Amino acid sequence: MQRRQPRPVPAPTRQLNPSAVFSVPGGVKYLDTLDLARLTAAFAEWADLPRRADIRVSRLRLWLIYLLLRYTGARLGEVLALDDAADLDPAAGLVRFPGRKGPREVRLPDEAAAEMRRLLSDPTLQPLRGTLCRMDQGHIRRKFQERARAAKIPLELANPTVLRRSRAIELLRGNMPLKVVQDLLGQSSADLTAAFLDFSDEDKRRITEHILERESRRKTSARNAFFGKVARVERGDIQALVELATLGGHAVSSVITVDSLDTLGIREGLLLTAEVKAPSVLIETGEIEPKSTAGNRLQGLVEAVTTGKVTAEVIVRLADDTRVCSVTTAQSVERLGLKPGIKAWATFSAYAVILKVD
Repeated sequence: MQRRQPRPVPAPTRQLNPSAVFSVPGGVKYLDTLDLARLTAAFAEWADLPRRADIRVSRLRLWLIYLLLRYTGARLGEVLALDDAADLDPAAGLVRFPGRKGPREVRLPDEAAAEMRRLLSDPTLQPLRGTLCRMDQGHIRRKFQERARAAKIPLELANPTVLRRSRAIELLRGNMPLKVVQDLLGQSSADLTAAFLDFSDEDKRRITEHILERESRRKTSARNAFFGKVARVERGDIQALVELATLGGHAVSSVITVDSLDTLGIREGLLLTAEVKAPSVLIETGEIEPKSTAGNRLQGLVEAVTTGKVTAEVIVRLADDTRVCSVTTAQSVERLGLKPGIKAWATFSAYAVILKVD
């Protein structure tokens, strides 16, 4: 009897993800997501340090200007020309840039809008309302260099022009259409070539809100979700090790199949999310890193313990305020003496980490 030949299995089809194939031309200077997070943190920490009133006022004004540059992608001159009393709408999180063809409105992400509201309501800044953004360009550029050194970012990347370009790239990688990015940043065709398709004002508003909402969800993502950049890929015959550098500075490792590696297009420098289910997270107490075969060991403080009759939920807060959730037995909680405030390690296997490409 002649054996029947197996029918070939068609290769799985994948929907093209623009952010996965988006690449920046060589030689273009920009800050990636992790660099942007480090620079923003350096400005935020610096702004909160001084006790002297005059220094505090100056730094808060600079912090406001940085936030506007960071999240609107506007030119430095445009931001310095803003009347904070008339052009900033803290309630709606909107920034209005006057222009010859009419004002250009840019909505800030929720986190940045909340910080803008806080700054504009600060009593120490009230006497300067209307002129908060009127600062010397040279002074601002020097502070960019200073904060870049603190964040360990190359000085050639520490200027408002690179920040503007970085915001454009960030939005494009978030799947925002090119024409919408161009209009949002007030770009001319010399900076970004317009797409053939045009979008109505309502389309632009809805697309922008969708992107910013997703951006906010990522920053306040569910527990056990780590967003970051692929730092290393070690490819084997059947499986591959992928190491992620997270926004909070943690290293999270995952072991996936080589097929999954190729299907998802995972490579060094790609931005993605690593997730791990709560039952896969084990908790160890103490300051010394536990000896464990778990590929991931993250130190923090126990923030909350919710105990039931059989199981318990333990929340560990890491140094960057990331929360890691573990579901374990009530007996283990009692045996380890887990309670809020004690130092602990959240450990989980690299095989338990699921990778998702945005």
